[in-house]
Amino acid sequence: MRYSSGGEVKWASWVKANTDPYGKCCVDYAAAWSELMEKKIDAGAKLEDIAEQTSYDVNEPFGITGFMYGCAVEMLAVAWEHGEALRRWHNLDIQIKNEGERANESGGVLNPALLSISTPEAP
Repeated sequence: MRYSSGGEVKWASWVKANTDPYGKCCVDYAAAWSELMEKKIDAGAKLEDIAEQTSYDVNEPFGITGFMYGCAVEMLAVAWEHGEALRRWHNLDIQIKNEGERANESGGVLNPALLSISTPEAP
């Protein structure tokens, strides 16, 4: 993985902290995903054209959940050289209304496993 400025230190802290099977799976998946995306980007692909498919392509040995996927995006957003572009793509890709745009403005990452329940307005 090619790190963003300061990303290598942050990544090392996640590797050290996430030794349980769930956390380690998130870290390992994020690393595998970033490496596959880097290969495709190096071959001329645009991140927004390959991010979704590559996320599926590397998932087979991991079997991640939606929450784990969101964690992987968050880690890559912070530590990977293409993380900011991934974060912005991801937020717009999964938004339902305009929450992805708001997350992009604030620097946040939407997690697809979190739900927001709306109730209809009373007549």
